[in-house]
Order: sequence, then C-alpha cells, then structure tokens
Amino acid sequence: MNSIWQDYKPAWIALGAVVIGAMLSVIVVPETEQVVIVRSGSPDRVFNAYVPGAPFGATDAGIHWRIPVFERAVRIDKRLLSVDMQQEQVLSTDQLRLNVDAFARFRIIDPVKMVQTAGTTEGVTEQLQPILSSVVRQELGKRTFESLLTAERGEAMAHIRDGLDREAREYGAQVVDVQIKRADLPEGALESAFARMQAARQEEAKTITAQGQKDAQIIRADAEAQAARIYADAFGKDPKFYDFYRAMQSYSISFAKGEAGKTILLSPDNAYLQHFREP
Repeated sequence: MNSIWQDYKPAWIALGAVVIGAMLSVIVVPETEQVVIVRSGSPDRVFNAYVPGAPFGATDAGIHWRIPVFERAVRIDKRLLSVDMQQEQVLSTDQLRLNVDAFARFRIIDPVKMVQTAGTTEGVTEQLQPILSSVVRQELGKRTFESLLTAERGEAMAHIRDGLDREAREYGAQVVDVQIKRADLPEGALESAFARMQAARQEEAKTITAQGQKDAQIIRADAEAQAARIYADAFGKDPKFYDFYRAMQSYSISFAKGEAGKTILLSPDNAYLQHFREP
C-alpha cells in the first residue's frame, strides 16, 4: 500500500485536488432559494431567480457550477420574509397616544439589486424596519383612534403597504402585506377616550334635536299661516257664517264642563249671547 502511495503520489494529490475543486464548484440550489454568483465584488449571474407565478418544479433549481475562490455564492430565500416593527407610540389626530405594533411581509424579486444595495436578506430587513416605523407613524398620524376600529383601518393598511413597497423596491424587495398586531391606548386612557366619544355623541344628539325643533316650528308656523288664510277666505265668502262658526267654537270652550261649581253670569242682552236669541 505504501509503495502504491509512493509510486502514484502526484496522481493521488492531483485527484484529491480535482475532487475538492469539484466539490467547491458544485452549487445545489433548492426550489426555496435563489443564488447570486458574485465575481470580483459584482453580481455576475443568478440561478433560480424569482419569477411571478412560476409553477413548482419548473424553475432553475438544481445543480449549478461556479469557479471556486474567484466566485462567491449569495443564497437568498425565495419565500415570504417578515420584518417586525418595534412597539412605538403614535399620536392620532384626536390627540390620543396609541401603542402600535405592526409587521410586514415581503419577498426578494430582484436579487441582483438586493446584493448591490443591502448585501443579504438580513440587510434588507434592517433597512425596512425604520422605514416601516416611519410610514406607520405618518399614516396613523392622519387618522383618529375611532377610525382604526372601523373598515377605514383596511384603507390605512393599504396606504402603509404601498408606501413601504415604494421604498422596498430600492432594495430589490416587494412588500405584499402589512398588518397591525395591536393599536391600543395606554393604561388609563381608554376610559377618557370613551368619555370624549360619549360627550361628542351627546353634542351630536343635541344638535339633531335642536334642528328637529327648528323644523317643527317652521312646519307649525306654515300650518298656522295656511289655516289663517283658509279662515280669511271663508270670512270673505260668508262673513255671517264665519262669525257664527267662531261663536260656536267660543261657546264650546267657555261652556265646556270643567271644574265643579263654575258659574258664568251674563246679562240676557249681552252681545256674546246674540246667537242664543236669534231664531
């Protein structure tokens, strides 16, 4: 055995170097990764790059080659990645301080730009964290706390996603979703917020009531004016009948059965009783 090693030592060394070089040259790219080959500090080519809608198994995944030492492989996850926002206080338009915690989902769609700007996916995450916080503060600072409890919250999330996505494109990433995990008031502030909301609703109810009373007065005044016109028209057509009708109304009120013991003393020739004397 020793003689074989001694006799073929250069060949064994060459074979070992070839095997080691082949092992260093082979790159196995799974379906969940994309690989950027960097040569002399610059991206040279991409294996298994992200293609929207590409079916599983019909991509560039598999075995690839590179030049050892001269070329470096940067592996990038093709799956959705997440960036979490540190909990911060945001001041809403109704002057409430909210404890906000959010996260975003993104993927790398331009691996070459990502390598050139951030280097790694961790670098992209570090760049997007402060941007996410800034976009969330700007968007929620335009809204009230009450709006975050309604369907308007979805609109706010869409604006945050679009704003973050514009910034993420600079790093070769695409933001697909942004969600707020919590947007709560600090302890002790919830009761005061409900009190302010209740006061606002009471003021709104008073305004509606006052408007209703105003409308009722206008309707009543219009009705009385219309009744006066009708009476005036009737008086113009037949003054004697109108005088008789008004007298009957007065008799009905004056002689109506009311408190016990009520007595009315009038002279027989009193003008008020003229209709009782007429045939």
